[in-house]
Amino acid sequence: MFFALALAAAGAAERSRNAFEFDPQIVARSFRAFAGDVSVRWDEEYFYVESNSLPRHRMMVGIRAWNRQVPIPQPYIGDNAFRFPLRPRFAKNPISGKESLFRGAIAVAANGIPIFNPIKQDGRTDTYLAGELDEFGGHAGRADDYHYHIAPVHLADRVGAGLPLAWSLDGFPIFGYVEPDGSAAQGLDRLNGHSQSGGAYHYHATREYPWVNGGFRGEIEVRNGEVAIQPRTRGIRPFTRPLRGATVTGFEQLENGAYRLEFDLHDRMHSVSYTLLPGGGAEFIFTDGEGKSRTETYAAGRPRAGGGKRMLRQGRRQQDQGLRPGRAGAPRN
Repeated sequence: MFFALALAAAGAAERSRNAFEFDPQIVARSFRAFAGDVSVRWDEEYFYVESNSLPRHRMMVGIRAWNRQVPIPQPYIGDNAFRFPLRPRFAKNPISGKESLFRGAIAVAANGIPIFNPIKQDGRTDTYLAGELDEFGGHAGRADDYHYHIAPVHLADRVGAGLPLAWSLDGFPIFGYVEPDGSAAQGLDRLNGHSQSGGAYHYHATREYPWVNGGFRGEIEVRNGEVAIQPRTRGIRPFTRPLRGATVTGFEQLENGAYRLEFDLHDRMHSVSYTLLPGGGAEFIFTDGEGKSRTETYAAGRPRAGGGKRMLRQGRRQQDQGLRPGRAGAPRN
């Protein structure tokens, strides 16, 4: 309710100049429930969000159209943190997610996980409808970077009533299916946003496309089809190609930077076990449905938008049909 009152106060400015101002102390309340995993700070212009991109919930399980990527921590800290303006303004020409923004993040969730456009890089495929997302609406992109493609409504209970689930990178909050006061969200525009009763503009989650903010109502710099200033991922290995017929059935975060993903392929269980190495890089062990394994070791790469430049040292290899590594250097998704 406190946040609802703050929204109404901020909204008074909209009637005269299409501009808003959010108190950073109030914005910080959105992330308070995840203080152990998310760090926030601010200056006169921007609010910053830091995380390692790995949520506490189970990842990857339920994906039916798997790109063979796996979640690896990302350095969204310091100068590589997410940021959004504390004084957002309406853009003269709002940007639609149907026409652009097919790469990179468009928002950051309260648990520090980036949110991407539901439409993938091909400009037409809805990742949710295509079966590319896990039970929480996320997956790992081409730099092995975990992110959501729909609104993280599962965070509602943890965040608390009346608080945003996420913040769009144009500076406006994103709520769940209802208003901060608990009433039904109605009269949404084509970007899934509105101003209610003189309050500040904000976005909502919906149970159909666009699922989350459908673009940007606020001013923001877009370059090459994505938000110009946002964190860069640190890819370790070349991106991989989709594995037709695979369904991810299990994922575990083990001790000492070790992880294990299991998937079903043609009624046989396969697995990918990987361990992060000191100083960067990772060792992967791929085990097929017959128990045959191969090991690949990757050195640390340089962070960049496409997943980074990497050096690859390949260890012992056995034939493992359908599990070959892909090419390096492609953009994220």
